[in-house]
This record gives sequence, structure tokens and C-alpha cells, in this order.
Amino acid sequence: MGFWDDAEVIHSYSRAQAIADGVLVDVTTDAAEAGFKLPCAMTVAAWSDAVEWSEHDEARKAEGTGQSIVGRLWDVLYLANLAARHGRGGDRLTYTVSRIPREGATVAPEPMRLVLHIGPGDTAAPVLTIMLPGED
Repeated sequence: MGFWDDAEVIHSYSRAQAIADGVLVDVTTDAAEAGFKLPCAMTVAAWSDAVEWSEHDEARKAEGTGQSIVGRLWDVLYLANLAARHGRGGDRLTYTVSRIPREGATVAPEPMRLVLHIGPGDTAAPVLTIMLPGED
């Protein structure tokens, strides 16, 4: 019998709660279209930097960009799938996406790094999470 066997759980926060609270963005349906077979979510920070795009973002740019949430999400998920197919194993891998930053007037794509993590979900079945480096 180990030290933690009798420990009482003080607080737990499920993946479902994180999605309901907006801490995670559920992208499972789009991820399935990109080839993933597991539930997939993005942290709100990764979503905001890599995917989010509004009319205000577009208006701030010096010229039209043709950006959309749908297109930006597809880029994130498609490249995550490629990275997963060519990865070396382990529970996380880092990959790069080129995206036009939301802030400022620039329309030049800039690289950003994302992490694809596989781990247990609420039922211990594997789930995928896309996050910024340093998020856990």
C-alpha cells in the first residue's frame, strides 16, 4: 500500500468541464475530417493565436488576406495530422504552422509552434489536445 492510496481528492477538473467553461475548444468534428480518430480539443490560447479570426482582424490589415476561422483551423489540424503520421512516438510532438498574426497590419505569414499531446481523457480513453508550447 502506497502513501497516496488513502489520499482524498480535494478538487478535480474534467476535460468536459474545461470544454464547457471555454478553457478548451472542442474541434473533434473538424479533426475527424482531417483524419484524426480520437476526440480533439485546443487550448483557448492556441485557438486565439492560431485559429481565431474576425472581421475586425481583417479590417486592421492593409490588404485583404482571405483568412477565415475554417481555413486557419484546417491548417492547424492538417499539419497536426501530418506531424502525427511522421512523428517519432511519445505523448507529445511539436509542429509549426504559418499563420498571419491577428495583431498589427502585417499580412505576411509567420511561423508559430504548436504541441499535439495525446493522453487520457475523462474516461482514461486517449484524447488529443493542441496547445502552445509551455501549456500543460
